[in-house]
Amino acid sequence: MSKVLMKVEFFRHNIGKKEIERLIEVLNSIILTTGEVVREFEEKFAGYLGARYAIGLNSGTAALHLSLIAYDIGKGDEVITTPMTFIATATSIMQAGARPVFVDVEPETGNIDVKKIEEFIELRCELKDHKLIDKETNRRVRAIMPVHLYGHMCDMKGIKEVADRYGLIVIEDAAHCIEGEREGIRPGMLGHTACFSFYATKNITCGEGGAVVTNDKKIAEKIRVLRLHGMSKGAAERYNKRYEHWDMGVLGWKYNMDNIRAALLLDQLDLIEERWKRREQICRTYEEAFKIEGIGFPKVLPRTKSARHLFTIWVEPQRRDEVLWGLQDHGIGVAVNYRAIHLLKYFRENFGYKRGDFPIAERIGDSTISLPTYPRLRDEEVQYVIDVVKKVLKRI
Repeated sequence: MSKVLMKVEFFRHNIGKKEIERLIEVLNSIILTTGEVVREFEEKFAGYLGARYAIGLNSGTAALHLSLIAYDIGKGDEVITTPMTFIATATSIMQAGARPVFVDVEPETGNIDVKKIEEFIELRCELKDHKLIDKETNRRVRAIMPVHLYGHMCDMKGIKEVADRYGLIVIEDAAHCIEGEREGIRPGMLGHTACFSFYATKNITCGEGGAVVTNDKKIAEKIRVLRLHGMSKGAAERYNKRYEHWDMGVLGWKYNMDNIRAALLLDQLDLIEERWKRREQICRTYEEAFKIEGIGFPKVLPRTKSARHLFTIWVEPQRRDEVLWGLQDHGIGVAVNYRAIHLLKYFRENFGYKRGDFPIAERIGDSTISLPTYPRLRDEEVQYVIDVVKKVLKRI
């Protein structure tokens, strides 16, 4: 064990005095569940993204799941997505009753490769009665679920062109990408919905939370009903007005965001760009320092603003875990975002995936290490991370 000169946490949140004061206001109020504070957050979040509607939920997974349900994607359907992601991307598809189908990723960014989507459709699918059918499974291909990995947007123009050609729904997993932009396109502008997470380590956080944005009024209304059991009225609506009986028209879920979480999120939106600038500065410092032999990292493409949710380095796969442990031995918090999920036990046993199916995603998954990247990181901590990475690589 090496001597620890400095402890650098993998993540520290930005919840401060203002957020806590607003939280106390909610705790002293009557309505703790979904109410006026949630509505205020939804309007502010939609405004930030330039979307017509935002619906607050209790997780990003719920956002993905309800987006699928809202478009009647389920049993007998397939959704094209990426293996280079967190498991919730794929499990939300399965929870809706559909089947995830993976295609490989771009070597520079780790994002889903539009050419691979087209290749999958051309080789495995056929149009029958204006429906795209997977000849191997006899399931209908209904949607594409791109993931804006680490905060770098996918080629949404290319994805939309393919989706329009085949009549597919596009549900964006934008859990990493609130601040992202590519060629003037932001999350939710070209997709049917975009789904966000406010998990503990996200760029804005309330511990657990999520949201869907959409420009489709009917879909927004449908998700609002689906997030609360399928009920026609929530508790705040019943309390604040002359009592009206509620009804249940559809089967829904308990996915609503509450005023407590919304209170923590509201003021973070005001500082989101300022804090993004600090993460951008940290990432550029890392990029400059790691232009050395033995290290690679995902590229930010021209005309693209990465949300800079994570900064990952790529090292030799056979050395990855040794580097990972070496950083921990020096007091640096690390993570792996992500191992290619098609190689996880569940997907191998239930879908028959194997090593070699998606070589680019596998290479990234075998070599990646996520480094501390958050606004509260001090310059001396950034330099310590850089020095230790180089030291550990040199030793190995």
